[in-house]
Amino acid sequence: MTENINEKWSSLEEIANHLGVSKDTIYLWISNKNLPAHKIGRLWKFKKSEVDEWVRRGDGDK
Repeated sequence: MTENINEKWSSLEEIANHLGVSKDTIYLWISNKNLPAHKIGRLWKFKKSEVDEWVRRGDGDK
């Protein structure tokens, strides 16, 4: 996957909306299913391209 350096970081709320799941589900996927997330201070941040690739690979099904 080529990284787009201009890609904006997304918040937990934005990723939950993007995937159509709750924020609690995102927290579970970070800890249990290795959802690609980056902790910046107290906040989780995401790149939509990384999350979309994770979904396409089916890593959330494991």
